[in-house]
Amino acid sequence: MKSLNPVRRLAPVIDVMAILLAGILANEIRFQTSTLDNANALVLIVMALAVVLINLFGGGYSKWRSTRLRSRIYRLIWVWTAVFAVIASLLYLFKISESVSRQWLVFTFVLSFCLVCASRAMLMMLALYHNSSIKNRRKVFLVGPEENLLDVARSLRQHQEQGYAIAGVCRARVVRAEKAPRNLAKRVENSGADEVWICLPVSEGAHVKAIMYNLRHLPLEIRFIPHFADIPLLNHRVSHIAGNHAIDLSVSPISGSALWIKRLEDIIIGGLILLLISPVCVACAIAVKLSSPGPVLFKQLRTGVNGHDVQVYKFRSMKVHQEEDGKVSQATRRDPRITRVGAFLRRTSLDELPQFINVLQGQMSIVGPRPHALAHNEYYKDLVESYMQRHMVKPGITGWAQVCGFRGETDTLEKMQRRVEHDLWYINNWSLMLDLKIIFLTVFKGFTGNNAY
Repeated sequence: MKSLNPVRRLAPVIDVMAILLAGILANEIRFQTSTLDNANALVLIVMALAVVLINLFGGGYSKWRSTRLRSRIYRLIWVWTAVFAVIASLLYLFKISESVSRQWLVFTFVLSFCLVCASRAMLMMLALYHNSSIKNRRKVFLVGPEENLLDVARSLRQHQEQGYAIAGVCRARVVRAEKAPRNLAKRVENSGADEVWICLPVSEGAHVKAIMYNLRHLPLEIRFIPHFADIPLLNHRVSHIAGNHAIDLSVSPISGSALWIKRLEDIIIGGLILLLISPVCVACAIAVKLSSPGPVLFKQLRTGVNGHDVQVYKFRSMKVHQEEDGKVSQATRRDPRITRVGAFLRRTSLDELPQFINVLQGQMSIVGPRPHALAHNEYYKDLVESYMQRHMVKPGITGWAQVCGFRGETDTLEKMQRRVEHDLWYINNWSLMLDLKIIFLTVFKGFTGNNAY
């Protein structure tokens, strides 16, 4: 049996040392002495015990091969929040809060959190070094069709730092039988594998039960790694919902706290931009009114988040006209319906400025997939795979597709496919920093383009 990963033994010891060091440093900062009084020393002991126990029972010291540093930092935030609540409650209940300096307590929590985060980064590096050593790698036996095994083997080579090595394989010609082969358990046992990975397509998931039954006598870790061939995935992950484990195939990462962060971003940045551009909006409105008869704003129903229709505002750039049979035709180069002022507004994207009102109303976001006319959605949803998945988030004034050059007319199916690909990439990889990057790029190259007319 392999020795326990040294990181698991070091982590709780380092946490205790970091907390004690933070308390001493905080005492030096607050009282100019490193000697702790009894009350402060008691707080540090309780804090260290609470942190270690919560991490032990909550899995904070396990899964060093597969857990990312970011996930560990998030876990530490919750641990420190819980410990702070516990200590504050104990100080109040035992009526010793007056004996402990609030400044010292805050300094201790902040310093200890920073020290433990830094130690986690170093421990992660130590874990990667330990796992990458040949003698410490976990041996994996792969079961599945050959093409799936090749994909998994390629991934193992790309992530050697996680410390896995292939001990043996069982290919498709025996797995796809009605039952798992009788000698599968023997082959796995002879290979010396620590784990078995069942790499079957979703369509053949029924064979998992037969394989697991065949391996029931082996004390090994067994993982099911489904292969989603030809299935377009969006933010795929495993989640725990209502007591059930779910494999999310098409889920937006912009949910929960991320939804509030994005909304706050829209209100703060959108409100500031609307305040700054108000003189430009007034000038555009006057120019539109003088250019041709008709209203200043053009209002059109577009598909919003979750497929709900929203009314989107734009400065009118065309002469007032009636579409035939309710159709919505895209603007084309030298379109006679576009006014002179409208052509300038469209080239510079100034016609989109009223949509900041939509942003403050909560119907749109500053960054997101551009909303298309309802008729275009009906046309393209059957031609472009996963087209409607772009409506899982709020439509945006600008987006990843636009700053990458896919704005304006989509006169070919390929152009629309490329735009949708970029929209789905944005949804799948959303972050606040990505939004800020897109806004920055829009300022310099997102307002104009050869396809804008």
